[in-house]
Amino acid sequence: MPENTIPEITSALSQLGKPPQLRNVGTPSTVELQEHATLLAAATSDNTRRAYRSAIQHFLAWGGALPADEPAIIHYLLAHAAALNPRTLALRLTALSQWHVHQGFPDPASLPTVRKTLTGISRVHGKPKKKAKALPVEDLERIIVALEQFDTVKAKRDSALLQIGFFGGFRRSEVASLEVEFIKWQAEGIAITLPRSKTDQEGEGIVKAIPYGDDVCCPATALRTWLAAAGITSGPIFRRVDKWGKIGADALHESSVNTILAECARRAQLDYVPELSSHSLRRGMATSAHRAGADFRDIKRQGGWRHDGTVQGYIEEASQFEENAAGSLLRRNSNNK
Repeated sequence: MPENTIPEITSALSQLGKPPQLRNVGTPSTVELQEHATLLAAATSDNTRRAYRSAIQHFLAWGGALPADEPAIIHYLLAHAAALNPRTLALRLTALSQWHVHQGFPDPASLPTVRKTLTGISRVHGKPKKKAKALPVEDLERIIVALEQFDTVKAKRDSALLQIGFFGGFRRSEVASLEVEFIKWQAEGIAITLPRSKTDQEGEGIVKAIPYGDDVCCPATALRTWLAAAGITSGPIFRRVDKWGKIGADALHESSVNTILAECARRAQLDYVPELSSHSLRRGMATSAHRAGADFRDIKRQGGWRHDGTVQGYIEEASQFEENAAGSLLRRNSNNK
């Protein structure tokens, strides 16, 4: 990269997250500007801001400049059309659009020719979206049984984390950020209050109830066992455990949920570990609950899903062989006997 582009990139990156220039309203104080910047940042989730920042950095590293024009953005899309997933390019286009809007510049990313270029790329290079495999409750039970063979504090943590994540239908960021103060112990089980989540950005709070279990899995019992073994009475629930069994003070990073699930699945000798991710817990709860006869509304509420279509997709996945037109034809002879 030419050296003379470094200041330009540094300047562009420094603008990310800053409020647009306030015009014709007097001169705001420094305190007002800082407060405005804080409020603007709060309007977008941390994950979205990180994704947008990464997208802008990618555009600049490629050789783009901000503000950009229509030919430059089309050239950028064409340069990466074959290498990047169209969904990735769509996200980066959105990030570029947001940058221009918030900085008060004309938005070339929203022009019809740019959007039609992206549509053409999607039709030519589009690929099916890779989905995490749902973890059925039967395989979660296999994992819990395998963990019970290890009388270690780490095994107790992993058992509690996976059970709470599965039966609570939590996202990995949610389960990693749980704190003791969020848990209310009741006669029927535990009630967990999420002060904020992906579908509750305003912080109204979401409460998820997890009853006691009477079989291999009992999330409430597993959680109590872990907290007692770790001596945790306040603060983050799920923390790092080093190879000597020493427990950290800070909450696990959300990416650790993927690693823990994969490690435990290998211990249980599941043969589809590469297809698993933290989302497998949520999908597994939804599909397993449907097979067990749970109501659509209850599944949606437990997972905290905003859209019916998302839950319906999981239910269709769970019943793809049971509610199957081809299956009705293939079984017709046996039904007539």
